[in-house]
Amino acid sequence: MRGLTFLYLDEERMAEQSYDLIVVGGGPGGYTAAIRATQLGLKTAIVERERLGGICLNWGCIPTKALLKNAEIVQLMNHASDWGISFDNLHVDFSKIIQRSRSVADRLSKGVEFLMKKNNIDYLPGYGRLLGGGRIEIKSEGKPDQIITSNNIILATGARPKTLPGVAIDRKKIISSSEAMNLSTQPKSMIIIGGGAIGVEFSYFYNALGTMVTLIEMMPMILPVEDAEISKTLQRNFKKQGIDILTGVKVEKIRASENCVTVTVAGPEGSSSVEAEVALMAIGVQGNVENLGLEECGVALERGFIKANEHYCTNVEGIHAIGDVIGPPWLAHVASAEGIHCVESIAGLHPEAIDYTSIPGCTYCQPQVASIGLTEEKAKVGGREIKVGVFPFRALGKAVASGETEGFVKLVFDAQYGELLGAHIIGSEASELIMELLIAKRHEATAESILHAIHAHPTMSEAIMEAAAAAMGEAINI
Repeated sequence: MRGLTFLYLDEERMAEQSYDLIVVGGGPGGYTAAIRATQLGLKTAIVERERLGGICLNWGCIPTKALLKNAEIVQLMNHASDWGISFDNLHVDFSKIIQRSRSVADRLSKGVEFLMKKNNIDYLPGYGRLLGGGRIEIKSEGKPDQIITSNNIILATGARPKTLPGVAIDRKKIISSSEAMNLSTQPKSMIIIGGGAIGVEFSYFYNALGTMVTLIEMMPMILPVEDAEISKTLQRNFKKQGIDILTGVKVEKIRASENCVTVTVAGPEGSSSVEAEVALMAIGVQGNVENLGLEECGVALERGFIKANEHYCTNVEGIHAIGDVIGPPWLAHVASAEGIHCVESIAGLHPEAIDYTSIPGCTYCQPQVASIGLTEEKAKVGGREIKVGVFPFRALGKAVASGETEGFVKLVFDAQYGELLGAHIIGSEASELIMELLIAKRHEATAESILHAIHAHPTMSEAIMEAAAAAMGEAINI
């Protein structure tokens, strides 16, 4: 993929170019949709104002996982004596860690460029704006404006970090996740506001490298969307790792000076303040809906996101929307699936609707957290009669041998029919283990069928079989 060169079409001819499909936004949803469209014989163009791959490949999923791998290695090396290995010269080069993460992102972004060329997709760098009547204006610095047309347009413009009212992200003292993965020097201390997946992952990363981290979450627990037992276990583990956690508090004020950031919070015990070199805002995202021509074209919004139906059609004929810009769940794999469904609908293939109850959610700290379906709490609130099976990794041979005994597998089943309703894992490789349970849920597996699927020994996945057994009162190893 090195030395890749693009041949751009003549500008005058491009200004008159018509397509079967135009995709605005080159993230996972957008580029996946474009590729699937060409597979179905649709002449396709993709418009991207920054780099192909979007936030996920350039500033989100991929480079953060590169950083987190560094944190895992450092954490392992700090406990090397447990493995009979000793040394006295461990050194962390923060700039090289950041550099490696950026090179990973660069490599994969170039890979997406290659895929565009391979699939004969016209890649048009620039800012796309709807003009109505299937027309899109593309503005690109240093080039004349272009206008392209199509009867089918997919908006996949994604989302960006949001901040608290009255608090500006200055990208120096008050930063977003993009700055957090590209700092020139490692801060000695950091306040992270928001205990969702982004806040938790950066807390783990910076703490592992030696930064003093304070994690603030307004809900009673970090990872508030996860099963309560999972959240409590992670919170307890994080405190053991040295992360200071404040939950059930609301940020009242943030004041940045030249040397530090002061965050004032209010909780049941009154107000208090925390200081650090920098503060990371990780409270969620907002849709990139501005300056797209949505208002002029009459495209409806809902709570700051584009409103789309189950086939990702907006209220305006010929305009579709997918991914983060249509709201939660804000996950790259969801955007890709929506992109494929949307294109297949455009092509008249009648694809199966996406089952949003079977979307895996993963948090890549250590221990990892992964889940699908209903939590125990939500199942009970919904009036379900359930059976729950829990199996701890500390009782698993492979986990003990690998030194990965933190955490457990928790499975939630319908009591009457035995159907798997939800699965929740905290522990090593949770993000990989959850996929077995996703397939099981998709195929309406029961506790009995999971138990009778003989798992190899010794493996971490045996915990899944044992958790199913526990739900049936038949656990062997606990």
